[in-house]
Amino acid sequence: MRTSRARWLVASVAFGGGCRPAPPPFQPVADVKQLMVSILEPAAEGYWDAVGSVDDAKGTTFFAPRSNEDWVAVRDHALVIAESGNLLMMTTRARDRGDWIAMSVALIEAGRRAIAAAEARDTTAVFDVGAEVYEACTKCHAVYATELQRPNARDD
Repeated sequence: MRTSRARWLVASVAFGGGCRPAPPPFQPVADVKQLMVSILEPAAEGYWDAVGSVDDAKGTTFFAPRSNEDWVAVRDHALVIAESGNLLMMTTRARDRGDWIAMSVALIEAGRRAIAAAEARDTTAVFDVGAEVYEACTKCHAVYATELQRPNARDD
């Protein structure tokens, strides 16, 4: 009797009982350019514009988030940046399984650091990580979007 149960268990695992379920039926709607223009670039611009300074005839003016809502917005921009790396790796968008994937992962990692900087409400870290996000974007554009001068170049 034990032998029969053992055979049944082995057979069920070998012939489908241990198979992984089908992946979720992802249905990408935007192409890569639409994703960039409509989702990633606005988030990156919002993050980059959160902290900095302006020099003019009156001197240097520093700006940074002031309210809880401002900081939540910065964090939300960082979340979009990080999750955009995942969206770029979806099968219909990924240009290849090498550099494209590595650069998408680099965007996720920079996005995670951006989230942490925003959650810490650390203006210096937000500024510094903004440079990391920019670097992740421009490295990818240098390979896959060579016609663009900078990440937010648009041809509206």
